[in-house]
Amino acid sequence: MSSGKKTTLSYEKITYRNAKKYFYLRVCLEFQEPTVLNAVEMHCLVTKALKELHGDTGTALLCDLIHFDSSSRTGILRVYCSGLVRLWSALTMLSSFRGHPCAVRIMQVSPFLLSLSGDSRSWTPPEPTASESQN
Repeated sequence: MSSGKKTTLSYEKITYRNAKKYFYLRVCLEFQEPTVLNAVEMHCLVTKALKELHGDTGTALLCDLIHFDSSSRTGILRVYCSGLVRLWSALTMLSSFRGHPCAVRIMQVSPFLLSLSGDSRSWTPPEPTASESQN
């Protein structure tokens, strides 16, 4: 029955490092005094933060502001995978904008834009209606 040959199965695990091209960051800008910003000013703030910490090489980093809500001062930034650490560190070290003290809070980071659409920590279930509570 046995032919004397051993058959071995070999499995190879392949892991791709930095498989995603972009990372997405949900950020929130906080000021001591109530301040209104628009999308252009937010993008200028990000560029200023990169220039202050990393100089001209930081300014050359491609970073896009995909969405910005001026009422809550939250936005979504897109950056190449290779520039994630530089952008994150620049935003963390930013302490003022146009003479006003501020802080940038990084709320979420993901290689998938869709994962920033919902947050289980802030989700509240809908209230049951009267017909649902009777069943």
